[in-house]
Amino acid sequence: MEEETIRNDDIICIGTNIRDIRIRRHMGQTQLVRLLQLQGVSITREALVKIERGVQHIKVSQLRAIRECLEVSYEELIQETASLPR
Repeated sequence: MEEETIRNDDIICIGTNIRDIRIRRHMGQTQLVRLLQLQGVSITREALVKIERGVQHIKVSQLRAIRECLEVSYEELIQETASLPR
């Protein structure tokens, strides 16, 4: 069975939220990818770039692992992009 993907819509861009949270945590893309790979999530830096840009849909397992690595709630990852504190 193929893993489900989560798609962005016009209001919520999960990739933008991931990028904003990652930057607020002073974490580079390479560092996040390494943490994800240590958790057994198969992802490349290029894939993370595409997810953050909204070009590639995120897999459920990737979202779960990113939530754990960034130590945030699902609500923070799926909130309306414009409402994120800067």
